[in-house]
Amino acid sequence: MLCLVSPESFVPADHPLRQIKPLADQALQRLSPKLDAMYAQLGRPSIPPERLLKAKLLQAFFTLRSETLLVEAILYNLLFRWFLDLNLTDAVWDHSSFSTNQERLITHAAAQEFFGELADLAREQGWLSDAHFTVDGTLIQVWASLKSFAPKW
Repeated sequence: MLCLVSPESFVPADHPLRQIKPLADQALQRLSPKLDAMYAQLGRPSIPPERLLKAKLLQAFFTLRSETLLVEAILYNLLFRWFLDLNLTDAVWDHSSFSTNQERLITHAAAQEFFGELADLAREQGWLSDAHFTVDGTLIQVWASLKSFAPKW
């Protein structure tokens, strides 16, 4: 059976990510020259940095504690596919490829610039406040210890 539908048709009109997606896309548009420079001219195509950054945003919003869980969620969650501009038939990258390509974002400071731009845009919308801040400390601990892992023999 052939069925032509878009992931967007499954996202409720009042879902909070509908307001966040245009801001994320606007922040990525501002960073476009820097992100374009990160693409390799030869070799296998890499995961677009725009999708990696938006995926990291989803990881933070939905408190996914690892790239493996993030990639798994992208595979079956239509909301995530819509947010990342993936069609239902688009392949989802492997979690190891995600981690490898994520290193490039950190090296080029693109992630810091993206989240800074996004925070500025959210501040312009009046969405940020200094009154209260809540974060999942376990997720921060995982991200902080990412580079300090040493195997025990």
